[in-house]
Amino acid sequence: MTGLNLLKPAYGSKHRKKIVGRGEGSGHGGSSTRGRKGQTARSGDGKMTTFEGGQMPLMRKIPKRGFSSRSRVENEIVNLDVLEASFESGSEITPEKLVAMNIIHDISPLKILGTGEIKKSFVIKAHSFSKSAEEKIKAAGGTAEKIVRITKGHGEKIKKA
Repeated sequence: MTGLNLLKPAYGSKHRKKIVGRGEGSGHGGSSTRGRKGQTARSGDGKMTTFEGGQMPLMRKIPKRGFSSRSRVENEIVNLDVLEASFESGSEITPEKLVAMNIIHDISPLKILGTGEIKKSFVIKAHSFSKSAEEKIKAAGGTAEKIVRITKGHGEKIKKA
């Protein structure tokens, strides 16, 4: 007789699930495969994965340099030549318009840099401008308006221009 209902796995291919800590009848003895007494026989034997047997750990040997400020603000930057190519003369340029046109990714603090030439006059609203960008915008007949950004720090509101 043959049939799918009579199929069985080959002898020796299936193993019993390992049951640890269930006494002599489990087949793993009274110590449950942990050896005898000592640190590693206890539950939560407490060895950290980075423990190196008491020698000076690698992470303490490597020199530490620098500092990462937790209050650092990453600016979105745009150069004048990008604005010259993307907008018509007389346009009002805001961070929201730049996000809508996929020039910047986020409305987070926007800084305009002075790379490139500008011949059109714009009204540019941004959180900050480089000196050269501000001079070039004014020379072309445009205006550079700074947006005041309100940020929280230590439970209070701080105005940053």
